[in-house]
Amino acid sequence: MELAELELQGLVPRSRWSRRGFVMTSLATGFALSVQPIAAQTVITTDATGLDAGEVKVPAKDGEVPAYRAMPDKGGPFPTVLVAHEAWGVHEHIKDLCRRLAKAGYYAITPELFARQGNAAALTNMDDIRKLMGSVPDAQVMSDLDATVAYAKASGKADTTKLAVTGFCWGGRVTWLYAVHNPGLKAAVAWYGVDRQPSDLTPKNPADLAADLKCPVLALYGGADQSIPPEMIEKRQAACKAAGKTCESKVYPDTPHGFNADYRPSYRPEAAKDGWSKMLAWFKQNGVG
Repeated sequence: MELAELELQGLVPRSRWSRRGFVMTSLATGFALSVQPIAAQTVITTDATGLDAGEVKVPAKDGEVPAYRAMPDKGGPFPTVLVAHEAWGVHEHIKDLCRRLAKAGYYAITPELFARQGNAAALTNMDDIRKLMGSVPDAQVMSDLDATVAYAKASGKADTTKLAVTGFCWGGRVTWLYAVHNPGLKAAVAWYGVDRQPSDLTPKNPADLAADLKCPVLALYGGADQSIPPEMIEKRQAACKAAGKTCESKVYPDTPHGFNADYRPSYRPEAAKDGWSKMLAWFKQNGVG
């Protein structure tokens, strides 16, 4: 979708987004510095046995976006899942999620959506990370995800007629936005997607855009997530219902934000396992499997 179309949809104000050079040309290694020490006893490590997995470069209009992709090493083309990363960019946890999806038979790919603005994985101060997130235009993110789909399709290994998106925290909101943006999507699963303060770069939130959703959305929340109050969840569901859209939500009681993040103290194994199962079922239910 071109910038003019994004402007018409209200995803970015007219003439306020210009492309810039890349700060990151390769992905971070290991886990993000700001989440140290890692909760090593709960970290899930998915090996690459039977997979073709690693870093790739996604061509964009202004350069190359570093990305991580994983898929079975035999067969294909495979149903495709875009993974929108959390606040810390594409670090080891997000790469592992792609390998888990690949083990389930998917071509999974996650582009570094902060590549032009900075390396969130290298930052140690959450205020700096919040500033970084606030500097990334929604229109840029949509464009980079489009480029990622094009890259996957061109590989010959991804069946992009069976396309889904999922995302976590910052990427949870991105999941909602991309479900509005791309009419080729079959399914979307948003994990605890937090609203952004409306700005020139991030003008709309999920409830504002629900009427324009292009695919069914499953939203997973923690009942004890202080960044997503019950009213926000209810507002999103009401907006979907009013527009006649297929949206479902699951709230896990007494569960914090980031409950799928097995490398952090917020990890809740039962909710994470159930959410992952529901995500895979949602994909298959809606033709991505």
